Amino acid sequence: MEEWIDAVRLELDLEAEVPLKAILDVARVAAHNVERPAAPVTTYLLGFAAARGIDVDDALERIEALAAGWVAPEGP
Repeated sequence: MEEWIDAVRLELDLEAEVPLKAILDVARVAAHNVERPAAPVTTYLLGFAAARGIDVDDALERIEALAAGWVAPEGP
């Protein structure tokens, strides 16, 4: 996994650190508490928030709290 991350960072010319464990944890919480497709979308949104300057640790805590208490709306 580390080699893949380094290759993607090099390809995209990114210098940012990758908090792998935290990203995988938030993806797991989203997948289990919301639905499986929420995992990649949630990690994308986390990255978008980080790019906007939001503290990653704060964003992770907020997302995990949101997912932990998530009750899916009832559909038709």
